[in-house]
Amino acid sequence: MHRNIARPGACAMLLFMALVAPGLAQTPPVTEQKPAAATDTNAAGNALLTPLAWLEGCWGGSVNKREFREHWLPLHGDVMVGAGQTVRQGKTLDYEYLRLEPRADGVYYIAASSGQKETSFRLTGKTTDGPDEIFTFERSGDEFPQRIIYRRATEGWLYAHVEGKLQGQDKRVIYPMRQLDCRTGEFIHK
Repeated sequence: MHRNIARPGACAMLLFMALVAPGLAQTPPVTEQKPAAATDTNAAGNALLTPLAWLEGCWGGSVNKREFREHWLPLHGDVMVGAGQTVRQGKTLDYEYLRLEPRADGVYYIAASSGQKETSFRLTGKTTDGPDEIFTFERSGDEFPQRIIYRRATEGWLYAHVEGKLQGQDKRVIYPMRQLDCRTGEFIHK
């Protein structure tokens, strides 16, 4: 059997190299610096998205035996990220990846539904109706939907409207949701 036995001098040299030698190297300290323009852009992006930060958390509801949920992560950096899922009788009907982001011409709601390409809707209005806040996102074109509206209502309600023309006819689908505990799925009473 071959044994590799280190000599005492070799052990001392290895110990010196491991503990002391790294400190002798002349490497400049690493500091992460963002250009001022990038920092200003992030701050401006945060300011544009702050009115939508209330979306953070989980939302859920059901209509016509369809259960739907949205989960929005907190505003981080200059983007809010979310995901949605619709289920009927324990089977997923649809899912989507969502995000809210600032762009040069405004705030956008971007959805990528069930593996399809992204669709972008620009925030065209923020209004109030009594205590409710209404955020309207729109896009041009003939493909349904042309509008997505998030209505922040009282007592923890969120109404997501999907609207537009479909085959020449006006169509509107409303998803009434309440805020949920993300872990348990229980409604949060406000």
